[in-house]
Amino acid sequence: MQSAIHNPKSASPLCLAAALFAAFAVYLYRPHFGGFTGCQWLLPVSAGVAALGGYVLSRRWVVGFTGSVLAGLVYGFGPFLLGLGKFHPTLSLLAAGVPWLFVPAAFLERKQGKWLSLPLWLLPFGVIALFFYLSAGRRLFAVPLQAGVHPLDLAGFIAPLALLGRSTALVGVYHVPVAALALGLAMVWKARRYGILLLAAAGFGLTFSRSFLDAGKVAWLGVSPILWLSIPMVWCAVLSGIGLQGLIEAGPADRKWILAAAILLGILAIVTLLLAAKCFQVVLGLADGYARLFVKTATIYLAGAGATGIIFFMARQNVRLHWLRWALLCTALGVDIFLGARYLVDSVL
Repeated sequence: MQSAIHNPKSASPLCLAAALFAAFAVYLYRPHFGGFTGCQWLLPVSAGVAALGGYVLSRRWVVGFTGSVLAGLVYGFGPFLLGLGKFHPTLSLLAAGVPWLFVPAAFLERKQGKWLSLPLWLLPFGVIALFFYLSAGRRLFAVPLQAGVHPLDLAGFIAPLALLGRSTALVGVYHVPVAALALGLAMVWKARRYGILLLAAAGFGLTFSRSFLDAGKVAWLGVSPILWLSIPMVWCAVLSGIGLQGLIEAGPADRKWILAAAILLGILAIVTLLLAAKCFQVVLGLADGYARLFVKTATIYLAGAGATGIIFFMARQNVRLHWLRWALLCTALGVDIFLGARYLVDSVL
C-alpha cells in the first residue's frame, strides 16, 4: 500500500476539481443566499477555496484523482470549516488559506529537499499569528480569544454532527472517512513520512495548549486555539485522501489493513448505537434529538463497514475490479459527506 504514496507525474485535472467544489458550495449555501449580507458571502467562497487547497496539497502524495478529491471535501466541506460559519466569515477565509500556505513547501521539498523547504513549512503558523496581530490592531476579533478547544472535543472524530451544539469548534472528518484517515495514518507511518505527522502534532499541541498550560503563559500569542486547529485538520484531510487511494489500490498482501478499517467502522457503529440507546432513556424525551442523530451516525458507519468488508473479500481473492471498489467507496463517502455537510450548513446558518 506504500505505492499509493508517491508523486504524481502528470498534471492533475484541476479544473474538474474546482468545478466540483464550486458546484457543491453553491448547492449547500444557495438556500441561504437570500439572507446573506456583507461578509457572509465569504462562506461559500471559503468552502470552495479550502477544498481546492486541500486537493492541490494532497497531490504531492496522492496520485489518484479520487483520493485528492476526498482530501478537498473533508477539509473544505468538513465539520471544522463549515462549523466556523458561526463566527466572523473572515475566520473561514483564513482557514481556507491554510492548505495553500503549505503548498510551496510541499512541492519545493520534492525538488530541492526537505532542509531548503523547512522555513516554508512554518509559513502557515506565522501567517495565522500575524492575522490575529493585525486584526487586533483594527479592532476586528473574528473569534473570541478565550474560546477554547478541549480534549473532550476530540469525540468529534466519532460523531461530529452530534457535538455541533456542544463544542466551540468541530473536530472530525465525518464518519466513513475515519477508516481512510486511520489507514492513511498507518501508511504514512510505514512509509516514514514523519513530517506530516509532526506538523499535525504541532497543530494539535497549539490547539490544546491552554488545556495543559497556564492560559497566561500562552496568551501572549494572541491567537485563538480554534484557528490553530485548522493545521491538523488539513493534514487529517490529506491522510484521508492517502488512505482512500490505498483502499482502491490494495492487493492481497494488504487485506489485514482493509479488515482493520472495516472492524474500526463496525466498532464505531456499535458505540454510537449504545450512545443512542442511552439518550433514548433520558426522561421526557429531552435527548431524543441526539439519539436520532446517533442512530443515523451508526447507520452510516455500518454502510461504510459493509463497503470496506466487500473490498476486503475482493482483496483476499485477488479480485481487483477498481471500478467496483471506486463505486462502493464513493457511494458510502458521498452519502456521508452530502448529508453531513447539508446538516451542518443548515444548522449553523
